[in-house]
Amino acid sequence: MKGTVRRGALFIIAGLIVLVWVFPVLWGLITSFKSERDVLASPPVWIFTPTLANYREVLFGSSTILPNLWSSLVVTASTTLLTMLFAIPAAYALARLRYPFKRASGFYVLATQMLPPVGLIIPYYLALQRIGALDTYGGLILIYLTFSLPFAIWLMVSYFEDVPYEMEEAALLDRAGRWRTLWYVILPQVGGGIAVTTIFVFLNAWNEFMFAVVLGGNKVRPVTVAMFNFISVEQTQWARLAAGAMVAMAPVIVLGLLAQRHIVKGLTVGAVKGGGRR
Repeated sequence: MKGTVRRGALFIIAGLIVLVWVFPVLWGLITSFKSERDVLASPPVWIFTPTLANYREVLFGSSTILPNLWSSLVVTASTTLLTMLFAIPAAYALARLRYPFKRASGFYVLATQMLPPVGLIIPYYLALQRIGALDTYGGLILIYLTFSLPFAIWLMVSYFEDVPYEMEEAALLDRAGRWRTLWYVILPQVGGGIAVTTIFVFLNAWNEFMFAVVLGGNKVRPVTVAMFNFISVEQTQWARLAAGAMVAMAPVIVLGLLAQRHIVKGLTVGAVKGGGRR
């Protein structure tokens, strides 16, 4: 009886937490199908005639965000690819190798996560302006790497540390070499962790706003910045803004649904395997 009550309480708490997260999304979804008149009605209108005009406008109208979706895709995909390309060997080195200044390099990676992004915008702006990289894909991707790379390295170090040293030592004794050992022995063991890290890096880059709004411009304008198209001094087009937000969230939601199995597997891999020998 006590166990049933406890499970019921846990379900209620979990349901309330999910409701708190889902409510804004559902409200935005409902708003995206309203007309501006219905959105601004007071009290709120619950029964209305749904319209797709807002989606037609944000996708194919004069305020289309399709070019902005392309900018977000290019920046996010490039950032994710480069981050994982550099983060995997770096995390492996921090977790498995012995070299001078190892503790200092590990502390540097951790310290970069503590720096407030708002304090870096002006230095980044001046640096990119000096090299002519403002409002370019290369410049924005480079800045994104400065915060996504340390995050990915620090996240993956724990996954590499969970791999038993005996597996690596056996491969090295068979003269597999350090890189072959990493590729054929270590990486298959941390596949779940790599998947989780890749997803988190992608989500962080896709949702980033502060650097994009300052360091981007007319040529490179991610979708998070494009939401400003529907906000002006005279009025805010709430219905179109909600439709644009739903379109911008769609790739992230689809990615989360497709990768939820890998996320759960990656987040629990350490608990399943246990810690390796330090």
